[in-house]
Amino acid sequence: MERRGGGSYNNNNNNHGEEERQQQWHDHDAEQDKLMVEEAFKNVPVPPWTKQITFRAMATSAVLSVIFNFIVCKLNLTTGVIPSLNVAAGLLGFALVKSWTTLLEKFGLLKQPFTRQENTVIQTCIVASSGIAFSSGTASYMLGMSPKIASQADGGNTPANIKSLSIGWMMAFLFAVSFLGLFSIVPLRKVMILKYKLTYPSGTATAYLINSFHTPKGAQLAKKQVAMLFRSFGFSFVWAFFQWFYTAGDGCGFSSFPTFGLKAFKQKFFFDFSSTYVGVGMICPYMVNISLLIGAVLSWGIMWPIIETKKGIWYKAELSDSNLHGMNGYRVFIAIAMMLGDGIYHVVYMIVTTSRSLVQQYSSRRKANSTVSSEVGNESSQIVNFDDQRRTEFFLKDQIPNWVAVSGYILLAVAAIIAVPFIFHQLKWYHILVAFSFAPILAFCNAYGCGLTDWSLASNYGKFAIIIFSSWVGLEHGGIIAGLASCGVMMSTVSTASDLMQDFKTGYLTLSSPRSMFFSQVFGTFLGVVLSPLVFWFFYNAYPIGDPEGTYPSPYGLLYRGIAILGVEGVSSLPKHCLTLSIAFFAAAIVVNIIREVLQHVDTKCKIYRFIPSPMCMAIPFYLGGYFAIDMCVGSLILFVWEMKDKRSAADFAPAVASGLICGDSLWSVPAAILSLANLNAPICMKFLSAATNNKVDAFLTGS
Repeated sequence: MERRGGGSYNNNNNNHGEEERQQQWHDHDAEQDKLMVEEAFKNVPVPPWTKQITFRAMATSAVLSVIFNFIVCKLNLTTGVIPSLNVAAGLLGFALVKSWTTLLEKFGLLKQPFTRQENTVIQTCIVASSGIAFSSGTASYMLGMSPKIASQADGGNTPANIKSLSIGWMMAFLFAVSFLGLFSIVPLRKVMILKYKLTYPSGTATAYLINSFHTPKGAQLAKKQVAMLFRSFGFSFVWAFFQWFYTAGDGCGFSSFPTFGLKAFKQKFFFDFSSTYVGVGMICPYMVNISLLIGAVLSWGIMWPIIETKKGIWYKAELSDSNLHGMNGYRVFIAIAMMLGDGIYHVVYMIVTTSRSLVQQYSSRRKANSTVSSEVGNESSQIVNFDDQRRTEFFLKDQIPNWVAVSGYILLAVAAIIAVPFIFHQLKWYHILVAFSFAPILAFCNAYGCGLTDWSLASNYGKFAIIIFSSWVGLEHGGIIAGLASCGVMMSTVSTASDLMQDFKTGYLTLSSPRSMFFSQVFGTFLGVVLSPLVFWFFYNAYPIGDPEGTYPSPYGLLYRGIAILGVEGVSSLPKHCLTLSIAFFAAAIVVNIIREVLQHVDTKCKIYRFIPSPMCMAIPFYLGGYFAIDMCVGSLILFVWEMKDKRSAADFAPAVASGLICGDSLWSVPAAILSLANLNAPICMKFLSAATNNKVDAFLTGS
């Protein structure tokens, strides 16, 4: 899924209300405080933009970016479900710098106080860096180019359609394409924020979080939240360390615990004791987790067992379980069909919503200017409160010239048009030119839609780019690699553009300069471009990445390659009846979304639409299984019980606890990888066998 701006949780869908939970937690406070925030900071001087970007802010951002890149990379390589980590980034950034400035102040060495503007710069850097960890595609479209994933796909495995992974070309490609999106959207910042007054729920929630840290009451709460986060972190890290002792071989340890029996375990229904996904479940909305579980039950509980009975009839019996022409083809292509159906619906919906909103904006301006009386009435009815006046003043103070943005985009686009064909010879200069010609339009649509709904559809645009460019180039000329690379071009440009506009909104609400926001986004993107391939390479050398039965199955590598195969080979690559089933689930995904949208407008009393599952979320376990969905539902259950007992406490501390669980378990993967590289294995294998198998093992060991 995807991260910033909805969806993303970063599940490569980056967008089914990723920030919905966070927004719910902050809505009440925002409504109370929105007219008094700047009154509280009236006597606090706002530093110039050059003082908002400090060495300590950059150093803190770099350190935390390393941590968050490891977290996002691990999540990408396991399920691809990535929740919002804004709370953790904000808390940790505040805690580190506040502790440092407090220490300096005690010794009389503090020269510049820690401001909310500096806090916003840190937040922006970290989120930009971890955003690149997602949009870089190291666990999706880049991994899909590798020989290992190609061997699983069993289609288009020609030299022109395979590219061995190398940290050199990966980093060079990211440098070529990751900065264009920033320049494509800069000229529209005033239109989006001031003229259209788009809400950008994620950016708004982040701003209120940062503002609260820098009030006396908020600072006290932040200290308690940080303490809770570190306690949760410590528990999660120690628990992951404890589990490691029992993982001496394949299928060993708590992660292979047959919670519901061996039959259910075979169908991937078990609780794997992952504190990471329990934490993710506490952050993601309830319906996301329920949707994942419904998808797991529908696929692994009902459909796949039925299709397996057709082995030898629908597909060849001798094919391996991972072959795309066999059982795995149904799992992969039906999941792809649901994702594409959901993606197409949301792209069309976003275009319609954006167009309607623009027409309404235009009509309201014409109506306001039609008569003098209406104009006077409009002016007299406008009450410009102190907050809006002050925020607008500082937002317009430090401008970024449009000629800088336009010339920057053109220069970077020319550089990419020259460089990318050297990295991927399958893509010609005119392919890149076409992509960059449409990218600003899609970036605007995505940024505008994100401001309205908090959904970023970057990964959906990337999937469509795969199909278009792979079919354009053709199989014999390396269409699979061309499609996957074009996905990177499109997704990087569109994703960073919406992220930057979110940051402009956060900066607007915290009186942070647009220049400092832009600079911190560029710096964060630079950190992400460097760190993302390095962190991925660390995992890639320590573990068997892409193994469907391993610790890091990297599901999106095969899924994205499957989309490219569809582009070059068409439906001929599908096993028997797979096309029919795929069309049915493609249509079902669209219908479910339409039903939910209709109910949202018609049923205002019972609000049944809240209980309709998300097709995108349902599609993820079609390939992976239900184990992580069970983990996430456990997280939802913990949060639900907590809210029932003490809703205020849950709202204040649940994000910190969840973030600590994610960080602790994810960061244990670093020492675990080092131990693996040093060939230091766990001393114990804890494995579960059926009674019959256990008797055979005992008989073999005793020699009877």
